[in-house]
Amino acid sequence: MIATLAAILVLLLLSAFFSSSETALTAASKPLMIQLGQDGDPKAATVCRLQERRERVLGAILLGNNLVNISASALATSLLIAAFGEAGVAYATAGMTIIVVIFGEILPKTYAIHRANDLSLVVARPVEWLVVLLAPLTHALHMVVQGTLKLFGVRFDTERNLGTALAELRGAIEMHDSETVRHERAMLRSILDLNEVEVAEIMTHRRNVATIDAGRPADEIVEEVLNSPYTRLPLWRDDPDNIVGVLHAKALLRALRAHPGEVRDMDVGGLAAAPWFIPDTTPLIAQLQAFRARREHFALVVDEYGSLMGVVTLEDILEEIVGEISDELDIAVSRARQQPDGSIVVEGMVTIRDLNREFDWRLPDDEAATIAGLVLHESRSIPEVGQSFLFHGFRFEVIRRHRNQLTAIRIVPPAVPDDED
Repeated sequence: MIATLAAILVLLLLSAFFSSSETALTAASKPLMIQLGQDGDPKAATVCRLQERRERVLGAILLGNNLVNISASALATSLLIAAFGEAGVAYATAGMTIIVVIFGEILPKTYAIHRANDLSLVVARPVEWLVVLLAPLTHALHMVVQGTLKLFGVRFDTERNLGTALAELRGAIEMHDSETVRHERAMLRSILDLNEVEVAEIMTHRRNVATIDAGRPADEIVEEVLNSPYTRLPLWRDDPDNIVGVLHAKALLRALRAHPGEVRDMDVGGLAAAPWFIPDTTPLIAQLQAFRARREHFALVVDEYGSLMGVVTLEDILEEIVGEISDELDIAVSRARQQPDGSIVVEGMVTIRDLNREFDWRLPDDEAATIAGLVLHESRSIPEVGQSFLFHGFRFEVIRRHRNQLTAIRIVPPAVPDDED
């Protein structure tokens, strides 16, 4: 009798081991295990191998778990039949059900859920040995299961598409919503969005692009270049849309050094590089790769009719990832100012993506790139100064307008309820 009770106890411990191993290996963080494996942890590498062979692992664990549970129930039934006769069957069924559910399933799985990463490293090696030991049997069972499912027309696609992988990455990023990693989370979101955002959404609009008339006297062009905070300036001739080249300040300075005192006779147009035109629908990831391939940092954006829309630079794409980058020549102007009442006054040309990144909002940017464009799209009109609109949970008030352009907007974000509320 004592030997039988000891055997039942051992079988219950094995049941707890199998149940906790199944939960731990399933719930363990795959990115963490991959990183630990690359850092040289052999146990983490084993966990990664087991997660790649999930069907075989689950088959071996379930086989072992059912084997020990049935064996424990059979021993308990024989023991209680010897003690209570036929009534022992009912006692064994009720007792073992409660014991197995609590100590063989719920308790070990609950512990494994809360300590999945640590426990998976502990059980990885024993489970790997179990998988190898039961490989012939689990393979045969796998074939039976696959054959049965095929009879009912069930097919499984084992290859994950790119969309699924990206969705998993986004989900992993959104899981970490701590304020301490807010900036890093925004950067990771922006990297994943590079293939979805077009250059038209981040470019500098032609209205704000500094260009130079190539027909002006050379000394005036030199003066304008020296007074400009930019190192690359588009040159146009006859018509502002007719861009004939891009003048680099360094090329101009080299020419001035090579021919001092001959500024008026200088052919500034001959110093300019050929303009590089790109369509406004180019994804940022493609443009980034094009910048690297051509070893250039500046491109002119045109629409489907060939009209100049603006310019985009390598710095614009980098700012889309890491946020605003300023140097000693940039004019420091806050385009989004927090007000004492909690509202935010922003310039109309501030992009929605910049606001979402800075304040961790979720304003949609599918139909409009700037906050002024969003107000125009949602209101279906050109609002007057003082008009307010409520959409997406935010209140937008037009506080400044120049002709048909909304130049300043007050945004009141949704109220955040107190913890008591």
